[in-house]
Amino acid sequence: MQSRLKLMQKKKSRSFIGFNPGGLAATLAALSFVSVPAGCAAPEAQVGLSDLSARPGEKALLSGIRAYEEAQYPEAEKSLNEALAAGFTVKKDASLAHKYLAFLYCTSGRTEECRQAFLAARAADPGFSLSKKEIGHPQWGPVYRQAIGE
Repeated sequence: MQSRLKLMQKKKSRSFIGFNPGGLAATLAALSFVSVPAGCAAPEAQVGLSDLSARPGEKALLSGIRAYEEAQYPEAEKSLNEALAAGFTVKKDASLAHKYLAFLYCTSGRTEECRQAFLAARAADPGFSLSKKEIGHPQWGPVYRQAIGE
């Protein structure tokens, strides 16, 4: 068990932005379950990863993130924009799509588009913020701090 944990930590440390493509399915599955306090209405039927990945917006988001992580940036940009056009069940997914678009825009020298994408991410999810590691990135960190004010 301990060696598995060390392996997972090594894998995570290889990804600069903290995204582990192998963990995407597990993360989405964990986020898809809703707990309701006692005395409240029963939750709607639980939504599984297969349900989410069948929805156009979520499917395109997964595709865009995967393409980004594989350095297929034109395909990532196309998929992320398709995801935003299709819409999402969960608003935080829109902020995630905007975040990855911001990264793409900043690294390709499109600073104003990057800034606008960060603003759109915050508009989609008022709690949106980058991790400390992401804020430290030399290309998108300064743009994020200027746009969001952190």
